[in-house]
Amino acid sequence: MTVQRPPVRARAQVVAGLVALGLVAGACGSGTSDSSTNATVDKGIQSGVAQAVGGSSTTAAGSTTSSVPEPKSMDEWDALWATQRDAIVKRIKDNKWGKSADGKTLTGPEGFTIDLSKCPAGWSDTEGLSDTTIKIGQTISQSGTTADYGNIAKSMPLVFDYYGQKGAFKDAQGKSRKINYVAKDDGYDPARTIPLTDELIDSEKVFAVWTLGSANALKIYDKLNQRCIPQPFVMSGHPAWGDPVNHPWTTGQQLAYNTEAVLWGAFIDQHFSELDTGGGKVTVAALVMNNDFGKAYDLGFKAYLAQSANKDKIDYVTETVEPQTPTVTDPMTTLQSKKPQIFIAMVASSVCTQAVTAAAQNGMREEAKYLFQPNVCPGTTYVKKEAVGGNGEASDKWWIVNGGGKDINDPNQFGDPAVAWMRDQLTSHGFDPKSSSSLGLGMYYGWPMVQALQGAGQLDGGLTRSNFMLFLRSMDMTHPYVLPGIRFNMNGDKDAYLTEGGIFQKWDVAKQIWVTEGSAIDLSGRSKSCAWDASAGICK
Repeated sequence: MTVQRPPVRARAQVVAGLVALGLVAGACGSGTSDSSTNATVDKGIQSGVAQAVGGSSTTAAGSTTSSVPEPKSMDEWDALWATQRDAIVKRIKDNKWGKSADGKTLTGPEGFTIDLSKCPAGWSDTEGLSDTTIKIGQTISQSGTTADYGNIAKSMPLVFDYYGQKGAFKDAQGKSRKINYVAKDDGYDPARTIPLTDELIDSEKVFAVWTLGSANALKIYDKLNQRCIPQPFVMSGHPAWGDPVNHPWTTGQQLAYNTEAVLWGAFIDQHFSELDTGGGKVTVAALVMNNDFGKAYDLGFKAYLAQSANKDKIDYVTETVEPQTPTVTDPMTTLQSKKPQIFIAMVASSVCTQAVTAAAQNGMREEAKYLFQPNVCPGTTYVKKEAVGGNGEASDKWWIVNGGGKDINDPNQFGDPAVAWMRDQLTSHGFDPKSSSSLGLGMYYGWPMVQALQGAGQLDGGLTRSNFMLFLRSMDMTHPYVLPGIRFNMNGDKDAYLTEGGIFQKWDVAKQIWVTEGSAIDLSGRSKSCAWDASAGICK
């Protein structure tokens, strides 16, 4: 492995009915208070939300993992995963999916097809593989305001090395390999992502390319798909990753950002009478990051407001900030002048903490009813007292829509075998788990890569790029680092999103943890695919 680095119980019952998640077709826009948008709410998700609020069950056809009890040890987890991988491999073989005899077509579940004859001359299905290694390339932010995400590149290799040393990557051809993970720092700058990706695919000749950031991944996903190079588990919740027809080599993993917009909007509608201070209007303020990531949040929320029964009673005001902004004091002061009842941070990494401290300093925290952190700032890192200063009171009244991930720094999770295992791996290698919850994301992202490589290796022909994508598009497993009740599965062209679930949580200043409000509700399989129109900024 090498890493390269350049120089409320009643309220809870209401909330439980709201945690019904799905994809909203996102759109790029100006980030202003203009309520017009071309984006629309996904009809499947809209009906799912209605069912959840009404108390109906929201199960997904074709998933086999929803009722699996949580294992009590890592040995039990490993046994469960082996059984689930075998079931996926059996399904693929029974249906005779895979590469055609002439090597021109890859077929998979629910109409999933890749025309391999369109791959460029000289393309290799086994590039990045040797008899002993699997080379995986990564562009990730390890510097600047989003440097905390670089902790993923520190912890994920621990997961890879652990399973590599156990001989987990021995494929059907008898090749026993270990993962060679090469991470390059792009500082969350898309302009740096492009040449670094070129280095990975042309010089390093990696098997697959991993990316972090919506704008970053959007800059290169056309190129990777044209060159038939896997881009799995993009570290971003942009809806564009759910496009198995036009971008079959790209998949996401985490909760779609725009899904959160549905929850924020539903939360506001449910609490409207409480939020209305008597003037018949509710003001919602948002700090929006000025890139594709922030715009997906912003326009997704506008799409929800456009169909809300309270749309004429809600004033939505925004201020934008650049990804590398040194301070958000001025835009937060402007937003506070609007006296919002709800504030939403549509930003990332250290800017999340800046929003917390600014809201405490300018009076917004005292005056607003609710404040929301984004799902991309999970765990304790951005709201703990060491981050916000003083006794930590600045984080009081903050909420989050957790996309389902467990937190290595939540004492309530210390007894969880997967969390305990990850904490042990970190400490035994000299990392302090308390330093960043992002260190736990090594398990969140690393585990599915381990499973997909193992499963693909058991298909006819052993580990290849095409077998890897086939297994991934057929994946239906129980993720150890995802909260119970949230499925982790895809199903060819029918279901292109691995995670479509989450849960509301509220920060507890005294305990310094996120406290769950309500129950997790999953809408696996309800989100329709997203053919992203970059010029219009919407899903077609």
